[in-house]
Amino acid sequence: QVQLAESGGGLVRAGGSLRLSCVASGRIGSANTMGWYRQTPGKEREYVAGITTEGTTGYIDSVKGRFTISRDNAGRTVYLQMIDLRPEDTAVYICNLKDWNLFNSWGQGTQVTVLS
Repeated sequence: QVQLAESGGGLVRAGGSLRLSCVASGRIGSANTMGWYRQTPGKEREYVAGITTEGTTGYIDSVKGRFTISRDNAGRTVYLQMIDLRPEDTAVYICNLKDWNLFNSWGQGTQVTVLS
């Protein structure tokens, strides 16, 4: 059983910044990937960024150079630092944990709205 709780969303103007946080609780293996997806109504859920227990990161091309994913030393909190936000970044951002067996856990999401 894994629970994921996101926070940090909000409303900003284009060019602004936000930092999202996700705290994982419950039974979590020592090897996993945590990351972020985003969802806009009527569109397919989109992978944004991920980070492994070892610190290896990955990003979708559209956020490279603007978003930075990190996690704390205990490995139970993941952050997404977002700068130079654009209106097309507007979405519900959803935290994800993928365990060693590729089983996914999902948070409830936090809304990010970027005004032009």
